[in-house]
Amino acid sequence: MAEAGSTGTDSEEYEYFFLGNVQYEDEPLEGVEITVEGGGFKASAETDADGKWRIGVPEKASYKVTLDEDTLPKGVIVAEDEENPRTAEFGLTNTKSVNFFLGEGTRQTVSFFDQLLNRLANGVNFGLLLALAAIGLSLIYGTTGLSNFAHSEMITFGALMLLTFSSDLGFPVWIAIIIALLLSLGLGWSLDGVIWKPLRRRGVGVIQLMIVSIGLSLAMRYTYQFFYGGATRQLPGASPADLQLGPISLSWIDLVSMGVSVVVLLGVAFLLMRTRIGKATRAVADNASLAATSGIDVDRVIRIVWVLGAGLAGLSGILWAYYRPGVSWDMGFQILLLVFAAVTLGGLGTAFGALIGSLIVGIFVELSTLWLPSDMKFVSALVVLILVLLFRPQGILGRRERIG
Repeated sequence: MAEAGSTGTDSEEYEYFFLGNVQYEDEPLEGVEITVEGGGFKASAETDADGKWRIGVPEKASYKVTLDEDTLPKGVIVAEDEENPRTAEFGLTNTKSVNFFLGEGTRQTVSFFDQLLNRLANGVNFGLLLALAAIGLSLIYGTTGLSNFAHSEMITFGALMLLTFSSDLGFPVWIAIIIALLLSLGLGWSLDGVIWKPLRRRGVGVIQLMIVSIGLSLAMRYTYQFFYGGATRQLPGASPADLQLGPISLSWIDLVSMGVSVVVLLGVAFLLMRTRIGKATRAVADNASLAATSGIDVDRVIRIVWVLGAGLAGLSGILWAYYRPGVSWDMGFQILLLVFAAVTLGGLGTAFGALIGSLIVGIFVELSTLWLPSDMKFVSALVVLILVLLFRPQGILGRRERIG
């Protein structure tokens, strides 16, 4: 049995903490690993010689506490009627004791093939939400030549607006999502009208525009922190029960997320390939001057691209908030390098390349956790990017036609 201990070692960085004292047959167990995860936060600790552990967390919220059975002595497991991982929440105090009952038994292990299938499903889900952000970034680059570093804050904006209208103002979630998406579209329209169009008319170069986007990114990010604080907050329904589909464990939110992503991506493909505005977008991407002489309103096309890109980024942020789960002021920045990696891997300026690059990055990030610590999974995607570009510098679908 793991009984609550009152002392232990922990960083003084946090005010709230979980604690415990792992014992079996009244003997302390040293080196047992405990993990606390929730709201985008994850930390682990091992029990000391007295069997005690303590883990600090940034806020009072719902967390999953997991005892790693692989670190228990041979023949000892968590009792069959015990939940592991277990959901734990704080009461009125700043500490929470978590107890596990241990017993004799044979440890149940998940086969490598089952883990592979589960990680693959999660990788597809992650890749699809990355694709929403990456395609928007790729469209903007294709039509303007701008590498927009503020795209991460456009991702965060969608999640923050959903948090504001659902949790803070009490709107039903589906209404709050619609409002958040409309505001994201409005953000794209405003940014182009107030900042990017005037700079384009002044003939500002691409490098200068990129530096402006970096400054805009910093300004927006710390504005978010000023108004929303540094804590990670949960959206309504962010911790649903898992659905077991054979060896694959997904929640209904994961299934909805993948379904929405696929429908939206198909809609974007139809827009680019079958509509007049899509053809005009591809023409502007190929040669803006030639498109202008052909009667295409280049500024109007770019404005539409900014609005569409911001809407896709906002939707990606909403899905990312449920995937993590949790909303924080810098959540978009956390995946910005992955979005750039997906765009570069697929081929700069190619929307369909961004989709393929995103799926590769998402799947590889999740599969890498089978061998690497979870803290290093984002690094693994960048390694793949470097390796691919060594052999194909233009990316997978890089070609003259830069969009579609």
